[in-house]
Amino acid sequence: MAPSDGLSIGEIAERTGLAVSAIRYYEDEGLVAPWRNASGRRRFQRADIRRLSFIMVAQQFGFTLAQIKAELDLLPRHRAPNKRDWARISTEFRDGLNARIARLEKLRDTLDGCIGCGCLSLEACALYNPRDAAAEKGQGPRYLLGDRPSDVTS
Repeated sequence: MAPSDGLSIGEIAERTGLAVSAIRYYEDEGLVAPWRNASGRRRFQRADIRRLSFIMVAQQFGFTLAQIKAELDLLPRHRAPNKRDWARISTEFRDGLNARIARLEKLRDTLDGCIGCGCLSLEACALYNPRDAAAEKGQGPRYLLGDRPSDVTS
């Protein structure tokens, strides 16, 4: 691409709705890779509009910048991502979203039982965790992490 080609950071900001500072941050994190023209100004490819839009959407779904970067690193930098590229990413993200939805549904379905008794203590809860048996499985909220009371020996 010739140095006169490409979009300025202001044009990218206008097209994506992102602040210039956010675009610079994403550059620092390696999510976009503009080049510098002869006067040292950043220049972006049109494909960076899609990349930045993807970053914004993926963050709204709760994905971390590290997860987003891992996916973007698999995309070609020399051309706009095509339908097949996005299909692969959507499959990966769909799996992650489905797992997150399952965890949230479990939390939703069990949270009322925990809050309903008023004790708010898994150590003291005679219904969900008698004699703190869940501690045998490790640290943290074991049942919300996927363990079942039947998995714990007591």
